[in-house]
Amino acid sequence: MGCFRRLVVPGLLVLAASSSVSADDAERQMSSRVDALLRQSWKAAGVKAAPLADDAVFLRRAYLDLTGVIPTVGDVREFLADKRPDKRSRLIDRLLGTPGKDGSKRRTGSSRHATHLANAWQHVMLPELNNNIQLRFRAATFNTWLRNHFADNTPYDKIATDLLTYTGSTQTGPGLYYQSLEFKPEELAASTSRIFLGVQIQCAQCHKHPFDQWTQEDFWGYAAFFAQIGRPNARTRFLQAVADTSSGEVKLPDSQTVVKPKFLTEKETALSEGVARRQQAAAWLTSPKNPYFAKAAVNRAWALLFGYGLVDPVDDFGKHNPSSHPELLNELAADFVKHGYDLRRLFRVLAKSRAYQLSSKVTQADSYHPHLFHRMAVKSLTAEQIYDCLDVATAKREPVTATAYGYPQSNRPSAQKAAFLAKFEAPTQRSTEFQAGIPQALTMMNGALIAEATDRDRSDLLIAVAEAPFLTDEQRVETLFLAVLSRRPTAAERARFTGYVQKSRSSNETRKALSDVTWALLNSTEFMLNH
Repeated sequence: MGCFRRLVVPGLLVLAASSSVSADDAERQMSSRVDALLRQSWKAAGVKAAPLADDAVFLRRAYLDLTGVIPTVGDVREFLADKRPDKRSRLIDRLLGTPGKDGSKRRTGSSRHATHLANAWQHVMLPELNNNIQLRFRAATFNTWLRNHFADNTPYDKIATDLLTYTGSTQTGPGLYYQSLEFKPEELAASTSRIFLGVQIQCAQCHKHPFDQWTQEDFWGYAAFFAQIGRPNARTRFLQAVADTSSGEVKLPDSQTVVKPKFLTEKETALSEGVARRQQAAAWLTSPKNPYFAKAAVNRAWALLFGYGLVDPVDDFGKHNPSSHPELLNELAADFVKHGYDLRRLFRVLAKSRAYQLSSKVTQADSYHPHLFHRMAVKSLTAEQIYDCLDVATAKREPVTATAYGYPQSNRPSAQKAAFLAKFEAPTQRSTEFQAGIPQALTMMNGALIAEATDRDRSDLLIAVAEAPFLTDEQRVETLFLAVLSRRPTAAERARFTGYVQKSRSSNETRKALSDVTWALLNSTEFMLNH
């Protein structure tokens, strides 16, 4: 275990670093520990790890996974030209941020990282948005609440507590979460256990869970913690507020049996007098002694980077669905607890592991076992990522204007973006499943957004590339590859695309040829995937 010593907490092994180990050294040791445990599993399974991804692939992957967008042409050129051996580690630090000079826990990092995490967690917390236009329109306030927490690097247990104990209007921030679930105790119980514990207890709502340990009494005992929330009447339904009351109970379905509040991990729970039930639920849920909370958070972060969870699906912890790497999950969770539920530190530890830097290429001679993580999974981009990457690739910037709620327009989808997202929203959250079909393909081939992005007279990228007098046709093609695919073209690609552009007999035809090249790159599988 190197410089680590063992501390035991019920249900969790806690690794306490020696006081002489610096924060940076502790992170490096944890990244190395991730790799060591994975190597053990590869050796036991008789599989060979893939080689490291090249710099261009790693750069694009890190940008997409940590900020949600691809790098700019300048970012790509700068990284590929950097000869420092630790440039990948430096990149991760830049994308995530480093500790403040005052030594505080607050981190100052990329606003794009905070926006990306806010989008990811909003999908987890408000899956109903896809089917509710009214909620989708108002989601900007919830997204801003999340983004501010991630920008401040608020400890994850504090984020969970703030959501579970929120009081105030449903028109702003986390109030939308309660409204989306109609203030129903059973819906809040099912949602919070799924989000923060990775447990599907709703399967025990009407009968004992068919595959896990949970009973009806377990489900309704946990739901009882959300039974004392004041529910608005019909006259005030447009001015709803979340507030705790002193009354309200739940009963077993089709019976008059009142179920007392009970934590999922306990046979019987003694409530604290004078303390709101939701506050007690939040304290139990985020406790270091809770066997699920830290593991569920670590597992969700791992899945965002690696495509699959250490427990997969990520929202289905239980004896019926064991972890592929239980020791690794346990140690990562212990490290997460020890360092104050610091999500940004967790992402640094994972992204700086060698496993995260492996290639995704599979040869015929290889056998691929995705849950062994011996090569990187290929992930599809989310709807937001596709739209935002189109903006970055084509150097497009939307104007920022105020809204009725006082938040910048960039927090709320424009009409164009909303229409695009509506077509590309996938019914599944699994990033390793590509969900695009005919509507999505047609949108990318001849939709308004692509038409504008490849318009030789309106595209900022094409105008800049075509009118630069110091660029040769070969350099123009290379710039388009760097902009869209974050890499230089291969020799064959360079020859083919440059030859196509050089057939032009006028500046107008040259622009048209460059537009065709951009269209082809934007419609490539490579652009739509994170590999």
